[in-house]
Amino acid sequence: MKNLIKTTLAVILFIFSGTIEAQQKSPKLENSLLWEVSGNGLSKPSYLYGTIHMICSGDYFLSDKAKRAFDASNKLVLEINLTDPKEMAEMQEASTKAEPITKKLNTEQLAKFEDILKKTTGLNVAQIDNYGLAGAMSLVSMKNYGCKDLKQYEMEFISRAQKNNIQVGGLETAKAQLLAIDNAYTNDEMITFLKEFDPEVTAKLVKAYKEENVNDLFTILTDKKMASERTNKAILDDRNKNWAKDMPQIMKNESVFFAFGSAHLGGDLGVINLLRKAGYIVKPVMN
Repeated sequence: MKNLIKTTLAVILFIFSGTIEAQQKSPKLENSLLWEVSGNGLSKPSYLYGTIHMICSGDYFLSDKAKRAFDASNKLVLEINLTDPKEMAEMQEASTKAEPITKKLNTEQLAKFEDILKKTTGLNVAQIDNYGLAGAMSLVSMKNYGCKDLKQYEMEFISRAQKNNIQVGGLETAKAQLLAIDNAYTNDEMITFLKEFDPEVTAKLVKAYKEENVNDLFTILTDKKMASERTNKAILDDRNKNWAKDMPQIMKNESVFFAFGSAHLGGDLGVINLLRKAGYIVKPVMN
């Protein structure tokens, strides 16, 4: 049950961390998923690593530069601390209290969702009604990868942290993240997103990720057909501001490896730019 919850949440994180509206002021970033943070009183450098949250095993990779940075760090900080029993309990409670899809959607919305569900998974709504809309959406999205052996970067990093005997932390609570998701999309917007976020888009995203092309990742994920200004603010901007506000204290006295959705790196209100505005030196690690 715990693994199912982690998998479902990881997919949801992957979906919602990427649906952002283009910000015209956003600086062009070098092609790197790994960024070093230094200066402004830090005793040691820390690192930002952009994840895709979930990827087929055959496409999974972790560069030598990322491994070196991880091994040089004293702490791993993810979006949510998935090793915290309290956070896992909150996620499990949320999943068991999910509103049935047939009660959440009206007749027209239900017909559209069932059409997407059948085409993507071969299932009907009745078979997954109690999953709730977010859980059902995760199942649909997982099918877009076209493989059964999916890997989660968060779980891989947690495994490495345990081997290195370093602490794991989180930038936000599960409750706060789930609330942000709930407030970000109307039912119609969720359905529209699922319709647009198809296997072709997923393939382009994976290609850009493997190339560490942060700019292409940003472009793919900022398609206005899949997001609104309200969505952008709830899922990306507000959370980035909160993270950038808390990160200085977290990394003040130790080297921290921060790992979160790669869409949070770019943009004028992306974590990289927010930390630069706060006085830190944030530069790409190229090799």
